Amino acid sequence: MEHNTPLISTVVVGLVLAFILGLVAQRIRVSPLVGYLLAGVLMGPFTPGYVADQNIANELAEIGIILLMFGVGLHFSLKDLLSVRNIAIPGAIVQIAVATLLGIGLGEALGWSFGGGLVFGLALSVASTVVLLRALQERRLVDSERGRIAIGWLIVEDLAMVLTLVLLPAIAGLLKGEGNGAGMSALAMPVLITLGKVAGFVIFMLVVGRRVIPMLLHYVAHTGSRELFRLAVFAISLGVAFGAAIVFDVSFALGAFFAGMILSESELSQRAANETLPLRDAFAVLFFVSVGMLVDPAIILREPLPLLATVFIILFGKSAAAFGIVRLFGYPTSTALTISASLAQIGEFSFILVSLGVGLGLLPDRGRDLVLAGAIISIMLNPLFFALLDRLLADKDAKAAAAASEAAAADSKEKAVPRVPLPETQLKDHVVLVGHGRVGSVVSRALRLNNTPLLVIEDTPGVVERLQSLGVEVITGNAAAPDMLQAANVMGARGLLVAIPDAFEGGQIVAKARALSPTLPIIARAHSEEEIAHLKHHGANVVIMGEREIAKAMLLQIAATGAV
Repeated sequence: MEHNTPLISTVVVGLVLAFILGLVAQRIRVSPLVGYLLAGVLMGPFTPGYVADQNIANELAEIGIILLMFGVGLHFSLKDLLSVRNIAIPGAIVQIAVATLLGIGLGEALGWSFGGGLVFGLALSVASTVVLLRALQERRLVDSERGRIAIGWLIVEDLAMVLTLVLLPAIAGLLKGEGNGAGMSALAMPVLITLGKVAGFVIFMLVVGRRVIPMLLHYVAHTGSRELFRLAVFAISLGVAFGAAIVFDVSFALGAFFAGMILSESELSQRAANETLPLRDAFAVLFFVSVGMLVDPAIILREPLPLLATVFIILFGKSAAAFGIVRLFGYPTSTALTISASLAQIGEFSFILVSLGVGLGLLPDRGRDLVLAGAIISIMLNPLFFALLDRLLADKDAKAAAAASEAAAADSKEKAVPRVPLPETQLKDHVVLVGHGRVGSVVSRALRLNNTPLLVIEDTPGVVERLQSLGVEVITGNAAAPDMLQAANVMGARGLLVAIPDAFEGGQIVAKARALSPTLPIIARAHSEEEIAHLKHHGANVVIMGEREIAKAMLLQIAATGAV
């Protein structure tokens, strides 16, 4: 039996190398994404040693994109999508136009035809789904207004690229100057057909999918089989994405997003999201590995100035356009900066577009190499943009709150000073609660009934507003972010309760809190013995595992009946 098959070797070598280099990157305080990309470079055809199958890697990465977009759809309702249409549609169109014009200009400077510059510019205009969503998820911004705008913007970009991929073969001859074309009717027909297919898919999902998908998942859930439920989630996400591409000619990502969005209306959506998480992360890693495999490192020496110009367009050209239009629509600087940082990279649609452009004879191989190299550089630099954004917004919030505090101190009359975001609370001998989900909300209610001074760290907008209406002091953001625990004054708190379900993120929070206060009582939650050990290792005094407490309660109840 042959063990070294292309599929197995690509998956195994890719994941092992990504793990090793990602661990090294994390150790030197660099984003693990850099390690994943470098793993792909080592597996690619441009470096000595093992060369993985690029086609297989790309298909595995496509599965990751499907699962990722399905997960986003689970947290994204149709109402959310429509709520940002006024900014997402014009914003994406203007940003695509600006990036395309910059690309055409660079193409002209390099001696390419207009068609080559057009394909090049379009490839630089569309952001990577995986990179954008990974950045938003790390900061828990998917459910925020900024996250909804970024995702809506991404959906518009995807639709524009689907339309471009359909139109490009039809107008390739015209762009190359071959013949006189067949007139506007020949161009209008593919556009109408594509728009009709997209509309047909949306109508199908809203009419049929909205009834069938939740009903099917509820039926499977009532069988009581977790295995079948997990299989049903994967079958729905992958099946709808595949069917959307085959029947309606829309992208896998768009099909999966709508499947998730339809399912989000069901109370099983959270469980479905949890079931897809492990595979989603694994295949997302393979996506970054597949990107790294495309890059020839020698282009840095061979084409330094054109590459620098390409990266400038990706990182600053289209980001500046996005920033301008978001501010023009009256949104705050923080939102504009978040959208700009989210779009400062390119990815999967860019690769498909340049491959088609080269195949049609519009774009030279040199243009494809510049796009691929620009993609990996932009993906490597994108986490730095978000790190700078986090620091900038934290400094801005601190200065704004400090100015508000000074103004309040100078005024003899008591005034309501904005407390969110808060650089440093005035509370002392209070309880700091991290997370206000199913567990945190119960804890919060009990503490409030007991009149215990309470401060909550939470980043979900609706939850924050509800807590503020109840008079609870809230700091908006991720508790693992720099200076967040200092702002909550854990040094002067009577205790810290970490109620978020993610034990890895919880471990970071516990470790930072313990460094600030060696004597602080810290209580956290876990789902396994391994998570308990992890949290205690980082400094938690007590770790409560839900399953264990349920078992204790069941024993107490059965003992009360006299049965044992």
